[in-house]
Amino acid sequence: MSYFQPTRPNAMPTIVKNLIIINVLFFIATLVFEGQGIDLIRYLGMFPVQSDYFMPHQVVTHMFMHGGWQHILFNMFALWMFGSPLENVWGPKRFLEFYMITGLGAAFLHQGVTAYEIYSGNYDPLLFGPVVGASGAVFGILTAFGMLYSNSLIYLYFAIPVKAKYVVSGLIIYELYRGFANNPNDNVAHFAHLGGALIAFILIKYWQRNRNHFY
Repeated sequence: MSYFQPTRPNAMPTIVKNLIIINVLFFIATLVFEGQGIDLIRYLGMFPVQSDYFMPHQVVTHMFMHGGWQHILFNMFALWMFGSPLENVWGPKRFLEFYMITGLGAAFLHQGVTAYEIYSGNYDPLLFGPVVGASGAVFGILTAFGMLYSNSLIYLYFAIPVKAKYVVSGLIIYELYRGFANNPNDNVAHFAHLGGALIAFILIKYWQRNRNHFY
């Protein structure tokens, strides 16, 4: 018996479409305000709780900010490619809940690791900079896709077919390695990615045990 109640497939379902639009609008606003000498990332990116620049709303707003064209293009492509099938089977309400919960989980794990690094005195100055991007929620989506469509083929570089479960497992192992390597020249929030993946794993396992949660 399937855990899902499939809806009619939609190449661009409602929540995925709206999330992409919101992220693009935030990115355009960042560029426009930058031209006026206003750094939106300073206000909407997420600083460590210990920073004087931290504000509570940043835990949410950082998910809609991006640091460059490649950053937003990759995240929005992954959101569309892997998020669309999930929203088609879950419906918009459940998908939005999943997206926001995994994004917040990513933020909290990153904040926790940052707090530990600061407390231990073993931190890099980059940890005091703002974190931006939908990558935590996107990693949650990738994890869910890898768990629920484990044998689906993902074409790496649009040419090499690899099963989703191997791609996702490889990405998580890579993020673990880079996170614990703590390279001072690495400005990627690897533990935010891992936080999104961890919360996604927990949610999927919980929903699979409570089948009525799939609707």
